[in-house]
Amino acid sequence: MLAALDAAYRSFARDPNLYIVILKSSDPKAFSAGGDMPLLCAKTRVDPPGARADVRAELAFNWLAECFSKPSVALIDGIVMGSGVGVTAYCTHRVAGPRYRFAMPETAIGYFPDVGMAHVLARLPNRIGYYLGLTGASITRADAFGLGLVTHCLESAQFAEVEAGLTIAMPVDPLLDDRHVDPGPGPLMEQAATIARCFAPGSIEQIIGRLEAATGGERAFAERTAGLLASRSPTALKVTLRHLAEAENCELRQTLERDYRLACWFLRSKDLHEGVRAALIDKDNAPRWNPPSLADVTPDTVNDAFSALPPGEALNLPVRQDMQSLRV
Repeated sequence: MLAALDAAYRSFARDPNLYIVILKSSDPKAFSAGGDMPLLCAKTRVDPPGARADVRAELAFNWLAECFSKPSVALIDGIVMGSGVGVTAYCTHRVAGPRYRFAMPETAIGYFPDVGMAHVLARLPNRIGYYLGLTGASITRADAFGLGLVTHCLESAQFAEVEAGLTIAMPVDPLLDDRHVDPGPGPLMEQAATIARCFAPGSIEQIIGRLEAATGGERAFAERTAGLLASRSPTALKVTLRHLAEAENCELRQTLERDYRLACWFLRSKDLHEGVRAALIDKDNAPRWNPPSLADVTPDTVNDAFSALPPGEALNLPVRQDMQSLRV
């Protein structure tokens, strides 16, 4: 699918008769639940270069979508997670229906939020992006709109109206603005102050300590959040925290290049394969993380995840100016 999208985007950019690109799902329940991680893990065991090539191609498409020279509209009415977020996050217009649910749940399978989303999450207000990236919690369209993850909220029946209007080249902004319905404040935004305090800069251990020390009206949310973190891969948590912190000062292109470096490391790790087994294959939801605790994840391990790849193996994406001079 990603190969088809990549080829289509390059063709669309050069088509003078094409005004806008619409992305939609053929599944009524989901836009995209993400990549096929069991397949990727299985491929890693028999064809490591091929698995790395798949990851490289996906991240290159994310950059292509960001640099794409024409408007693009994602019509999302259902689950959008992981790689599905990477397909939609760089569209100029991101439209959420009432069934919209967003999540980057990678730490639950011993992985990290990839597809450039560390760049996006690190810039959300009140450290909410850190909360979403570390816990993998899902949010509704109300919170997504409040955070700027989507640009418009429409009713499901209006998606066909939008598609019909764009097909006859109606201007996209008034078409969507006229149909947008303010979803109101989302439930997560009510916890913004708690998240900002508990997910303030510091180690994962400090974040959990702040959550466990919460009292009063913060206590229930803090306990649930601490429980989520306790169930995640300790290694994935420490790597993700550093990735988010470094992404605050990086361009998207640099974040995607670092995503590839981290992905290659995680594909060799025990936790990703164990997390995929527990969540997606055996579905016993009882992963045996290795190492099993945050205290056992050493700085050397985290540094190793971020270490440079051998010459010739790194992902080096063209700068934006070069991408657009190629008319993509």
